[in-house]
Amino acid sequence: MHATTYNVVLAGPVGAVKTTALRTLADSVPVSTEMPLSGGPMGEKTTTTVALDYATVMLDDGTPVHLYGLPGQEHFSHMREIVMLGALGVIVLLAANQADVASQCRHWLAVIRAIDATVPLVIGITHTDLVPGFRMDLIRDAVAGQPSPVPVLTLDVRDREQAAQLIRTLLVFAA
Repeated sequence: MHATTYNVVLAGPVGAVKTTALRTLADSVPVSTEMPLSGGPMGEKTTTTVALDYATVMLDDGTPVHLYGLPGQEHFSHMREIVMLGALGVIVLLAANQADVASQCRHWLAVIRAIDATVPLVIGITHTDLVPGFRMDLIRDAVAGQPSPVPVLTLDVRDREQAAQLIRTLLVFAA
């Protein structure tokens, strides 16, 4: 049995593929609170997280990481502080194909900092393949002024190695 465990939270807006990332990383069947979208489908998205998603992943050294996915909808915001309690860090996932991705970045940084002003953060940008000419400088501008460095990575969360890089990066910055 390994003495150390880590709690990592996945945060971000609806459609940022938090649940997909959690499922990609999970070493066992995740616990999910996915329910049909009350307002009907959003493109291909037909469900949303209403409480939290949960899974575990084992690091190469046997250390378990408990992953918690926050709901993206504001009317489930009461879950955020509960889920973030004791978190080693937060991975914010943002979808590049959402027109307001920079403002969503600022919003989620403010939400997280309001709960824990010093929690380590990593930002993962998804769907960049759908946005020719995506401007990473907009995200870098959005993270400017944070109390500590906030790494920003682009990735396809369906690729386990790319998704795992978010956790490895977070662990480096949380050390």
